[in-house]
Amino acid sequence: MTESLADPHLRSAGPPSVPEGPRDIVILGSTGSIGTQAVDVVLANPGRFRVTGLSAAGSRLELLAGQAHRLQVRTVAVAREDKVGLVRQALRAEYGPGEPIPEVLAGPDAATELAASECHTVLNGITGSIGLAPTLAALEAGRMLALANKESLIVGGPLVRELAAPGQIVPVDSEHSALFQALMSGTHAEVRKLLITASGGPFRGRGKAGLADVTPKEALAHPTWDMGPVITVNSATLVNKGLEVIEAHLLYGVPFERIEVVVHPQSAVHSMVEFTDGSTMAQCGPPDMRLPIALGIGWPERVPDAGPVFDWSRAMSWDFFPLEAEAFPAVPLAFQVGRSGGTAPAVYNAANEECVEAFLNGRLPFPGIVDTVAAVVEEHGTPSAAALTLDDVLDAETWARRRAREMATAAAEARA
Repeated sequence: MTESLADPHLRSAGPPSVPEGPRDIVILGSTGSIGTQAVDVVLANPGRFRVTGLSAAGSRLELLAGQAHRLQVRTVAVAREDKVGLVRQALRAEYGPGEPIPEVLAGPDAATELAASECHTVLNGITGSIGLAPTLAALEAGRMLALANKESLIVGGPLVRELAAPGQIVPVDSEHSALFQALMSGTHAEVRKLLITASGGPFRGRGKAGLADVTPKEALAHPTWDMGPVITVNSATLVNKGLEVIEAHLLYGVPFERIEVVVHPQSAVHSMVEFTDGSTMAQCGPPDMRLPIALGIGWPERVPDAGPVFDWSRAMSWDFFPLEAEAFPAVPLAFQVGRSGGTAPAVYNAANEECVEAFLNGRLPFPGIVDTVAAVVEEHGTPSAAALTLDDVLDAETWARRRAREMATAAAEARA
């Protein structure tokens, strides 16, 4: 196995050292699902964390201003430069007369600048591959990185690996947090298999033929998790699980042939590690992101009462099923893309983001999401064997987005 980026055995050795007093953290994507729950964790643990900066896209300015005031942050960043006036206006409305408002950063590089600012830990809760630059900035600045933005690792895997010190990344995805915790039970050499659980989404058991007429409303009705629209649709197509397969390979250095997806509708067991002696270690808990978030920003210490627990006095049962690969080809496609490496994962992810938008806007049928992604990946061909650069990733993404939009438009015109 290759060196692990997220090494749970570096409990007291990872950079930087654990500070005394409140830990300074930056939250990227603070108004999204991960960000708002991270704020809940911080507010529930006064004296343990101190938020120095918040970043957001800029669509929920009142929420952002309220977070900034409650947390007393130094800096607020928004992705849209034309929102600066509105951001300051929202902050002044939230803060009292004469109370100084935070510094405001704005523009496409604002989150990246904030990620490199003085702090101990950066929580990257941004959705999509736009999280890559902030991830690289945080690593280069030597910050601990609590990573919820899986796309930045997937599209820029070699770039992230080059910058990250062993143990500098703590995963925040529920599945990868589960693997991170289960891996504490043995050494890397003792790992036989990583078992990534999937709820199966809202369409488990419907079969390929039953997915043709799925509506956006149906796809957004996830049975166990409350997430943003892109991640929710990705969970319905199982693209999200495909991305997690690639992420697990990159985080833990486990070959793809030793990574398996298992369908588990209750979302109680978040993932498992099978060891060479036959033992399988599972991490379980109610489906609530506050626990992996708290572990991510608090590592190497656990945050007491971070999330809910099961009531073991009540009867319950957990089921496990094999993946329906024919109905959900996104996972086999992800294995193929992950093995290809290079810019292929960036193409897979970027094409999917465009196809999800097309589906939500009624321009692409549900099965067309993964079918179109597969077509774009096939057209992209075999990635170059040369060392990957950031420009390579950005160029590949730009091309993949354009081709996905073109294919989605052509499909919509053919159905009209």
